[in-house]
Amino acid sequence: YYQQYLLYADPLDRFSVVSFVWGPNQKTPVHNHTVWGMVGQLRGQERSANYYRQADGSLKPGESSVCKPGEVATVSPNTHDIHVVANDLDDQASTSIHVYGGNIGRIQRAVFEPTTGAEKLFVSGYANSVSPNLWNMSTKSTS
Repeated sequence: YYQQYLLYADPLDRFSVVSFVWGPNQKTPVHNHTVWGMVGQLRGQERSANYYRQADGSLKPGESSVCKPGEVATVSPNTHDIHVVANDLDDQASTSIHVYGGNIGRIQRAVFEPTTGAEKLFVSGYANSVSPNLWNMSTKSTS
């Protein structure tokens, strides 16, 4: 399964830097971010397919694009925030570096049933076994 690793989290949760590591043909469920994001492709390539919410609540598939090494893709809750992402290669891993407008591992987001648009809330967290910075709040409670 693909893994999301925290590289840096701003101490005020204004942004985070994350690495995604994908095995061959691995993909996400249809999901959103609720914050802006930029994805830089380091190795391999990823395919992103957008979905758009319809008036009846269902999702309509939209355009698909491939991000190759050196290219940057974006997400935004204002324009295109619901998508599915996959390693576009069936014979090698892909790695990308993401910058998000918040601590993405702590933000409540949603996965969607692609036909009906039914959503289920989730918080992704991170696959790190240790925190990369002392002030990382991604696993601390706020009580």
